Amino acid sequence: MTSTYRTTPEYGSLDGGRRGGWKDMASHYALLPLRLFLGVTFIYAGIDKLTDSQFMAASGTGSVGDLMRGVHDSAGVTALVDLALKSPEGFGYGIALGELAVGIGTLVGLLARLAALGGALISLSLWLTVSWASDPYYYGNDLIYMIAWLPLVLAGASYFSLDALMAERRRRMR
Repeated sequence: MTSTYRTTPEYGSLDGGRRGGWKDMASHYALLPLRLFLGVTFIYAGIDKLTDSQFMAASGTGSVGDLMRGVHDSAGVTALVDLALKSPEGFGYGIALGELAVGIGTLVGLLARLAALGGALISLSLWLTVSWASDPYYYGNDLIYMIAWLPLVLAGASYFSLDALMAERRRRMR
């Protein structure tokens, strides 16, 4: 005697043998763990910077200014470092608030593609400056963060998101 486990009619059985099986359900939600991880990580990174008085300084141990001066000669794009050094505190606040906005937007799924693009650009700028000299290159985590944002740039947050809620509301109003 065999039995099958049925989920909601939207997904059918979990045997994977027909359209609507567990494989379809897994594909449906495949980007959700990535979205949650990146959202929480960027919120944490932003809050961590905003609450660290040493980081938000032009000079001193652990400051954004010292960090930028330390990577200046090894950065892939020294012009970005020079720009940051014009106002290290402003750059620090810009990165921190950007990470916070990107993280919140990604986590709740509000303007998710734009938030993901912002996350990719922040990661790109950090890769080209702070972690450019990592040797071998895969020791620098900013590159993988930049690549991790790309599926969310392409797909957005179509489930469990404010974007999906607003899209559904627009469909109903038609």
